[in-house]
Amino acid sequence: MGKTIAQKILETHLISGDLTTGSEIGIKIDQTLTQDATGTMAYLEFEAMGVPRVKTACSVAYIDHNTLQTGFENADDHRYIQSVARKHGLFFSRPGNGICHQVHLERFGVPGATLIGSDSHTPTGGGLGMLAFGAGGLDVAVAMGGGPYFITVPQMVRINLTGKLRPWVAAKDVILEVLRRLSVKGGVGKIIEYGGPGVKTLSVPERATITNMGAELGASTSVFPSDEVTKAFLDAQGRGDVWTPVEADADADYDEIIEIDLSALQPLAACPHSPDAVKPVAELAGMPVDQVCIGSCTNASLRDLMKVAAILKGKTAHPNVSLSISPGSKQVFQMLAQNGGLADLIAAGARILECACGPCIGMGQSPNSGGVSLRTFNRNFEGRSGTADAQVYLVSPETAAVSALTGVFTDPTACGDAPAITMPAQFTVDDSMILPPVPEAEMAGVEILRGPNIKPFPATAPLSDDISAPLILKVGDNITTDHIMPAGAKILPLRSNIPAISEHCFVRCDPAFPARAKAAGSGFIAGGVNYGQGSSREHAALAPLYLGVKAVIAQSFARIHAANLINAGILPLTFADPADYDRVNQGDKLSLPELRKKLEAGQPLTLVNNTTGTKIPLDTQFTERQVAILLAGGLLDYTRNTNQP
Repeated sequence: MGKTIAQKILETHLISGDLTTGSEIGIKIDQTLTQDATGTMAYLEFEAMGVPRVKTACSVAYIDHNTLQTGFENADDHRYIQSVARKHGLFFSRPGNGICHQVHLERFGVPGATLIGSDSHTPTGGGLGMLAFGAGGLDVAVAMGGGPYFITVPQMVRINLTGKLRPWVAAKDVILEVLRRLSVKGGVGKIIEYGGPGVKTLSVPERATITNMGAELGASTSVFPSDEVTKAFLDAQGRGDVWTPVEADADADYDEIIEIDLSALQPLAACPHSPDAVKPVAELAGMPVDQVCIGSCTNASLRDLMKVAAILKGKTAHPNVSLSISPGSKQVFQMLAQNGGLADLIAAGARILECACGPCIGMGQSPNSGGVSLRTFNRNFEGRSGTADAQVYLVSPETAAVSALTGVFTDPTACGDAPAITMPAQFTVDDSMILPPVPEAEMAGVEILRGPNIKPFPATAPLSDDISAPLILKVGDNITTDHIMPAGAKILPLRSNIPAISEHCFVRCDPAFPARAKAAGSGFIAGGVNYGQGSSREHAALAPLYLGVKAVIAQSFARIHAANLINAGILPLTFADPADYDRVNQGDKLSLPELRKKLEAGQPLTLVNNTTGTKIPLDTQFTERQVAILLAGGLLDYTRNTNQP
């Protein structure tokens, strides 16, 4: 039996376990990345492990999230991360050099390699033929120390692409079509592989757009083959020497095959407030638009912005539209300046933002009250933009650009001939804003620089014999990590300070939650389906840990968040019968008797609702390693106790 792309890469990196679907494996990680919103905590965790120098082939610390410096906090974090990079052997991408996923694609990605990053959109690297996973910061810290990354072997899904995209239809429309079909839960427990003759019609940046938003499916990761198109991209970056072909065998076996005819697609939009609420743009045509934001790690490549510049050339944004553009990297920005595209964008009235995530994470450019905002981003969760009642739609750069000109939602296929662009044979390569690792002999003299906002990892303790505590919060389906631990310009600077950021935990669901949790001292949380979807931010586990949360009981969990809860020493438990969600209510007194004993023995757990007298069976499908982590009080304690990574 032949192998899929993912199976081939996993096989060559396998450290422990076997590739049976549903079993746990440990794999060797070649590369890691962090960004500054998650990086400070990841490096504090790495320091706690006592490993002097990273053991990966390549680890990169990027500054791209917290670049709005309205106080000392973000600047202090940047200085801390830069000093850690010097002290421990990492590359450091300076503020202004670009968004981690775009820069990593351009300057570091290697086909056939493994990558984990403390950002849920790390699967962007799959556009190059990498096996790239989003993970919590603690998992990344362990990988930097040479430890394996553990995953449950996913199902293998092939999306077979045929045909070719018509003019005005974009790669963004491909992944929106996949989301329309599968939903935000449709990729859970799966790796999505793209194949078929349509693949060769897509450039690497287009492939990366698709793998980037595979995170919105809940997929473990997404991956394209590495072929002659990949080689051409790497050659243009001056990195052709790292290219290697990666493709699935012709007789590879998949758990599911989905057919998509690229030539049949039309421009699509994800409507508020979910990436899978997808409609054709033609159905939304004529709706007034207040704001258009073009950029993010999904759609800020040179190809994307050259298309936008060509559409806007000689025209002016509608007077009712605020138009902003965030180039994905310094390389993109510089080449736009060189080829005249930047002048066309400026002349059209675009507000040019720095090469950073910016509006995608609510870091500036919040829409007006109730405003309709068209964004080329990957998420449109309620309130994520920074405006609670904003109506955010996710669209392609082409749809965004033509709508910015008309002032209303506009189907670009109704706009005549699409302007042609020609991609350069060679990209401008200037790595002066990437600081390389210092020689090992110089590391001892490097001082770690810490600001007053940088606080240590929250205190942990071994798992109790049993837990008795109130249900301090009950929430519904599709609770995102933005609900649990919001982003935005006011909160993101607190990412290094768990006590301070915990004051904002769950405030979008219940403003009284932090005070109630602290008053209770310890507690349970109950959730519905797909609890913890979205960003990989481990702060959505660390803030509840600080507030005394002992267990989260849900109908189902998103993969990364469940792993982050385990890493923090919080039990992610599921109702054996999803209907039992209705048998607990906020304020009920709950208990998990003989907890430690039952986990050690591999016995099922029972939740006792002491308020109603009912007993509720729970699913506890933990691996032996996960049980050991929970018993120890979290991954950091487990790592110390076992003298790993």
